[in-house]
Amino acid sequence: MGEMPSGYEPLSLPHRRELSDAEALEAVEAFRALMRQRHTVREYETRAVPEEVIAAAIETAGLAPSGANQQPWHFAAVADPEMKAKIRAAAEEEERQFYEGGAGDAWLAALEPIGTDASKPHLTDAPWLIVVFAQRYGVNPDGSRRKHYYVPESVGIATGFLIAALHAAGLSMLTHTPNPMKFLNGLLDRPENEKPVMILTVGHAARDATVPKAATIKKPIEEIMSVHRGDAERKD
Repeated sequence: MGEMPSGYEPLSLPHRRELSDAEALEAVEAFRALMRQRHTVREYETRAVPEEVIAAAIETAGLAPSGANQQPWHFAAVADPEMKAKIRAAAEEEERQFYEGGAGDAWLAALEPIGTDASKPHLTDAPWLIVVFAQRYGVNPDGSRRKHYYVPESVGIATGFLIAALHAAGLSMLTHTPNPMKFLNGLLDRPENEKPVMILTVGHAARDATVPKAATIKKPIEEIMSVHRGDAERKD
């Protein structure tokens, strides 16, 4: 083994899940069944969601792996109705420009089966908005910049953790990406090194909530997975 870097301190693996092959399959199939019940929702109940639930889900997101363990993310959780109204007004202004010519014909055609438009009532109806920020670079105590690595990949993984955690808590959500989103830095008092990448609306789905039929159609395993087996593993 080569010489370890001076700042490296190895620890024994602190957690280990030891499952038989049968238990592993049962566990992953149970998780798959849970995630099959996740749907993007635009209609929400007025029922509140405890802040502790949101905090636990965000803490779960913070456990995600990241480039050089720099954890280049911030999650702004918004329950204030006045702030949600400001976010909605700004987002809808961007969306109007998008639907009135900012988007190309192909993009608008792709959205038709989803049934979206410039009106975003879910941004005020949902009890919580979680705005995901990507930290493009770090800031040292002396104010100098610190380079971050694999920022989009790291934030994407953390957001996946967050969505799974919220779904496990029985909550519904919608991923919303108005473009541009720079207005969120000013509204939420976030620094220049952070880039808003997504708004998650979070709450309990309304009893009469609907989803686009097109959104329930997922690619089969044959289209999203390829397997490369070694000669020793090939079967006749």
